[in-house]
Formats: sequence, C-alpha cells, structure tokens
Amino acid sequence: MEVRKCPVCENELRGRTDKKFCNPSCKSAFHYNAMLEQGQSFYARVDRHLKKNRQLLKKYNKAGKSTVRAAVLIEEGFNPKFFTHYWKNNEGSVYLFVYEFGFLSRMANGKKKYILITWQHYMEKN
Repeated sequence: MEVRKCPVCENELRGRTDKKFCNPSCKSAFHYNAMLEQGQSFYARVDRHLKKNRQLLKKYNKAGKSTVRAAVLIEEGFNPKFFTHYWKNNEGSVYLFVYEFGFLSRMANGKKKYILITWQHYMEKN
C-alpha cells in the first residue's frame, strides 16, 4: 500500500482514505498559496474595496450626518468608484451608498469634500 503524504509539509496522512491534508493549517496554507498564484479574482478585489469603503464611511460618520475632506478618506484607502447603490434626493443630488453608509461629493472653499449620511427608511420610496 502506498503511503499518502500531505502536499504542504509531506507528513504521512493518517485516517480517512480521501484525506488530503494532515491538519487545518496545511489545508489553509495550500489554498492561500494557490490563490496567490492565480491572482485575486475580480469578486475578491471588489469585495475588498466595498468593505474598506464601508469601514471608513462608518468611522467618519458617527452622528448620522457629517462632512469630511475627500483627501482624508482617500488617504486612508477610500475609493469612490466602489459603491452598492445610489439615492437621489428631491433637489436632484445623487448620494452613492456602500450598504447603509452614503456619501455625496461637493466642493467647498476650493476643496473636495464628502457629505456623509446613513440610509433612512424614507429613502426607499424614491
């Protein structure tokens, strides 16, 4: 009978005949290295940007509505090209949302700023 070995650490495999890795760490390392070799998928890149954007919008919008300089958010990794949906108010301004956190780009005193808001129930009607 042939001795089966773990593809990561080459330890002998014991147990089930269909077992491929000796422990969860080797399994994780194998799949992590395979992902690195393939490069990140489009889905993974978009998901990473959305998570980062949501994290930053939440961080800078503690009160439900605030204003922050665009440069501050962008310096921390915010990318305004990644959002989940939009909402247009009665004045015609279009807020871009990352899940429940929205932002609107405005120029004030020669500087680009973002007005940050959180999703409200009345927005569902527009």
